[in-house]
Amino acid sequence: MPFKMPRSLALLALAAALSCACLAQAAPKPAAAPAPTPLTTGVGNVPTGPTAALLESVPLPNMQARSWLVLDMTSNQILAEQNADQQEAPASLTKLMTAYLTFKALKDGSVKLNQMVTETNEAWRTGGSRMFIDPRVPVSVNDLLLGMIVQSGNDAAMTLAQTVGGSVSAFVGMMNRQAQQWGLKGTHFMDPTGLPDPGHHTTAHDLSVIAAHIIRDFPADYARYFKVKEFTYNHITQPNRVSLLFTDPSVDGMKTGYTKEAGYCMITSAQRNFPNGPRRLLTVVMGTPSEHARSAESEKLLNWAFQNFDDIHVVTANKPVLGAHVWKGEKDHVQLGSFDTLAVSVPRGDGAKIKTTVQRPDPLVAPIARGQKIGTLQVTLDGKPIASYPLVALDAVPQAGFFKRVWDSLRLAIK
Repeated sequence: MPFKMPRSLALLALAAALSCACLAQAAPKPAAAPAPTPLTTGVGNVPTGPTAALLESVPLPNMQARSWLVLDMTSNQILAEQNADQQEAPASLTKLMTAYLTFKALKDGSVKLNQMVTETNEAWRTGGSRMFIDPRVPVSVNDLLLGMIVQSGNDAAMTLAQTVGGSVSAFVGMMNRQAQQWGLKGTHFMDPTGLPDPGHHTTAHDLSVIAAHIIRDFPADYARYFKVKEFTYNHITQPNRVSLLFTDPSVDGMKTGYTKEAGYCMITSAQRNFPNGPRRLLTVVMGTPSEHARSAESEKLLNWAFQNFDDIHVVTANKPVLGAHVWKGEKDHVQLGSFDTLAVSVPRGDGAKIKTTVQRPDPLVAPIARGQKIGTLQVTLDGKPIASYPLVALDAVPQAGFFKRVWDSLRLAIK
């Protein structure tokens, strides 16, 4: 005897099929490629967030500086700060932005490393620390970078600005536009060197963003230039002013600065190895009273942060955190995770108190693009939220054929 589908079930199947056809026409576009991990991600990544009480369990170091900050670059967490949003004269720390834009120009090909350029009269007349370029002798972009980063040459910074921007004024415009793109509200540049100017200012926080972008966006350039201990040009040898390069083997950069207005300033980055992997810290100290103090305070801050905090990895890059069921797809499951290794910083010894939970939409319906944000990983320490990270699809799940979509629509209706 032939099987007859009940009228209600037939109507349900027809409705489901029509629904599938509409969904197919209105299928979402594949998600764009995932954006790079922001410098500060999630809840509680500053000392004034929900983790403030947790961080208070670690006494702060007594610092001789007007403003300072320590950023754990492995976890993207600011471990501690003081007056980090207070506007200060940056002196030669300005040259980090000049270096960043030069690295960017090298990457896009508008400037070549072996390109020979001639110092202009404007650059030659610039005062302060010098690389001692001879305006009668062309100099390479590579030597200019070494002269600016290692020797802190103002003449090198001016010549690079003219080479990359076409003119110093155009280059300063590029500096300020880049600062705006990064949301650096406390920063305004007047020149590529950092010589005193009432309109030239930044903050410890903003400088940490610039420095971190150099390390993350141009790791090969950072390794090539910032750890060089001395450079000889025009028969004149000058040592790197980051004195910790000579005394702390974990330090591999970055930059110092001094003017009467700014005081003695230093940005330092160091990487040390631990049982669960390497950790990188970035410190900014501004307005210290002496050249010795800026080194001593930077080292104090590095040691304090390395010794008092642990980095706990909560997600490993490209490893699934969980699998989720997918409806109406060519595959029935999708793996959720992150393309980056994600870590949180906690007071030393508190790693066992870390708990993670996943929040995601249900049901998941194909198509799903690789890199599409699917859910969120919530991280708590002792029951208190300390971070929140997006979870993405590690692989794509294309939409299934017509009959599987109809079948899944029936199953979803019953479910």
